[in-house]
Amino acid sequence: MAHTYQTGMDREKYRTEYSATATANDGVMRGVYAWMSAGLALTALVSLLTVSSPALLHAVRGNGVLFYVLIFGELGLVFTISGAIDKIGLATASMLFLAYAALNGLTMSTIFVAYTSASIASTFMITSGMFATMSLYGYLTRSDLTSWGSFLFMGLVGVVITSVANIFLKSSLVYWVVSFCGILVFTGLAAYDTQNIKSQGSAGTNGAIIGALRLYLDFINMFLIMLRLLGNRR
Repeated sequence: MAHTYQTGMDREKYRTEYSATATANDGVMRGVYAWMSAGLALTALVSLLTVSSPALLHAVRGNGVLFYVLIFGELGLVFTISGAIDKIGLATASMLFLAYAALNGLTMSTIFVAYTSASIASTFMITSGMFATMSLYGYLTRSDLTSWGSFLFMGLVGVVITSVANIFLKSSLVYWVVSFCGILVFTGLAAYDTQNIKSQGSAGTNGAIIGALRLYLDFINMFLIMLRLLGNRR
């Protein structure tokens, strides 16, 4: 009888602890999606303002040095946020993330000016649907997606290396193959990263920021690849 009572207490304790952890992680995920949405909105706003300003657009497009300064600035911010996320405060982490989103808006304006507004909007909607589906799968599934990690990483490395090589090869076949592989990699990462962020959501005060950065990068890369495939040039 005492054993049965103790077992019941243990089960109740487990359910309580599990519920508390799930609630905390759900709260972090809401923060992740909120920050990711804010980053995407800021990127879109900065891109729109840049495209609408001939002087600013010319400064970004016409000055090769400035463009590469922006690119390396973005890379520096990503490494800074990722490497120092546990050493900086929430306000600093938030400002760095938003600064990265704004810089990305400047550089992406040079791409957006090459495509029609209708194709950009339709590609964004398609990408949003694909990303939401895969992220929701990663959030809800009970399957362990950990094994996806190594394959997705190898796929990402392969896509990057092949893309760089194709700058010199200029092969249309390689271009299409790499593009489709890139879509598979980043749709997979949307699910994998979502599950990983959810499972480790309570770790660190800046968990929502670093999680938002990961999903933001998945979305942006997926969108850019889809735009190259589906976008109509001006």
